[in-house]
Amino acid sequence: MRIDLHTHSTASDGMDTPAELVRNAAAAGLDVVALTDHDSVGGYAEAIAALPAGLTLVTGAELSCRWTVDSPDDDGIGMHMLAYLFDPREPELWRERELVRDGRVPRAQGMVAKLQELGVPITWERVAAIAGDGAVGRPHVAAALVELGVVDSVSDAFTPQWIANDGRAYVDKYEFDPFEAIRLVKAAGGVTVFAHPMALKRGRCVPESAIAELAAAGLDGIEVDHMDHDEPTRARLRGLAADLGLLTTGSSDYHGSRKACELGEFTTDPEIYGEITRRATGAFPVPGAGG
Repeated sequence: MRIDLHTHSTASDGMDTPAELVRNAAAAGLDVVALTDHDSVGGYAEAIAALPAGLTLVTGAELSCRWTVDSPDDDGIGMHMLAYLFDPREPELWRERELVRDGRVPRAQGMVAKLQELGVPITWERVAAIAGDGAVGRPHVAAALVELGVVDSVSDAFTPQWIANDGRAYVDKYEFDPFEAIRLVKAAGGVTVFAHPMALKRGRCVPESAIAELAAAGLDGIEVDHMDHDEPTRARLRGLAADLGLLTTGSSDYHGSRKACELGEFTTDPEIYGEITRRATGAFPVPGAGG
């Protein structure tokens, strides 16, 4: 089985519609794909309706979180939590996701304003047009920077010079406390996996001691095989996961042509996938019926 547990559609910041995503996943030879749009479940219905026979869909989301640092001069460290197979109708988790989503537009507008102060001729109207009906986010700002020739690729925008965490044009937004995210997802019957925990090129990462604290609070796993982790980092994360009793996943973090990664570029072991589905009670994988 080929299993990719981290992808994005136009319901957040991907380039493929949910229907295109599942069709492309099947064409890429995947057996299982997870739809994990940022703080959004808006792509579920379309993806399920279009799900090809032979492909199973795992519903999920990538939750925006912030690790609190005990310092008055430090606003914390951004991190992402993959949540799988939770009940999307659970009211408390739904309310928190809406708070995060509501903060996306003013945050993106703030980044545009900072970039303009830096002399970049970017406009909010263009960023909003790139986002379309999706939940506007940093990748849409990054795409506008690529169009303007300010950077060569979306990844190049995620640097301290531009919009990486703590970058010159970075703007905070409302985010989940990671411990609260774990609690809420579990209460909604879901499973939590810390996404790309050591993606250093994105900015500061939480320390290993933080991952241990999250594991003690009920974190289920960490994403190990990811394009932003080199081989030594993956080996380090596997050792940490073994020490903490965490599941290890692999995935593409696919966004369509917006990022240089392909569906199925990294995959999750079928036994790990089986354990994720066994732990989940809020929702179940959806087998394709040839939609």
